[in-house]
Amino acid sequence: MSTQSTDPLLDEERAQKYLDSLPTVEEGQTFCFECTPDVPCFNRCCRQLTLPLTPYDVMRLCRRLGMTSADFLETFATFKSFPDSGLPIAMLRMLKDPDETCPFVTPAGCHVYDDRPGACRSYPLGRGTRLSRNGVSETFYLVQEAHCRGFDAGRDWTPQEWFAHEQLEDYNRSNDRYMRLGAMVTASGGPVNQKVGNMAVLCLYQLDKFREFIDKMKLFNRVEVSEERQAAIMTDDEAALEFGYDWVELALFGQCERLKKKN
Repeated sequence: MSTQSTDPLLDEERAQKYLDSLPTVEEGQTFCFECTPDVPCFNRCCRQLTLPLTPYDVMRLCRRLGMTSADFLETFATFKSFPDSGLPIAMLRMLKDPDETCPFVTPAGCHVYDDRPGACRSYPLGRGTRLSRNGVSETFYLVQEAHCRGFDAGRDWTPQEWFAHEQLEDYNRSNDRYMRLGAMVTASGGPVNQKVGNMAVLCLYQLDKFREFIDKMKLFNRVEVSEERQAAIMTDDEAALEFGYDWVELALFGQCERLKKKN
């Protein structure tokens, strides 16, 4: 599966310019927002999307829909790659109808709501991240689209309250790991080549196939992994994804804080 196509919307410089054009929500500031079926624009934001699907998003959606990763990606995604790092990012494929509708939306709302992508959960906030001495530095941006009437009523939220309400902690933790990996690749002089990009797709976006690869290549014989973690990796998606991040980092840089090669 090739990951070499790029999209100007994924260009980090252009993305940052777009974010810089949006109002920021500083610490302690609030915004008023509510989205319910009673809002006149309900479902309007589920059209004509340029929506990235992170590895964590795809993991949740595959599990929700009971689909193999191959079937899900073939049906719902197109792969792009970040220009600076070359790492893959799946993009949700819209329906080929006049409105370019999200494939998961119905007149009653999102039918994968409990496992919807992180970008949908965070709306109307955008979250910019970068590595800092203290870990990950966050900046919050308010996305106010002309059609959205969610700002007309509702309660006031700080970004932290909104993200807690939308249950984004696990999404952000996993996505920050991918951001960190991309920053490391860029700092090392990236982008990665197609072979490495394909490896990242396998390890991060295709956890079912990654488990087959682990077994076939006897990866646990090559690295120090406790029996407890081995069992979790082979049965728990979150554990498998964490190991995928560790394995890609180890393969790229020869070392990983969470994963050590056996002597």
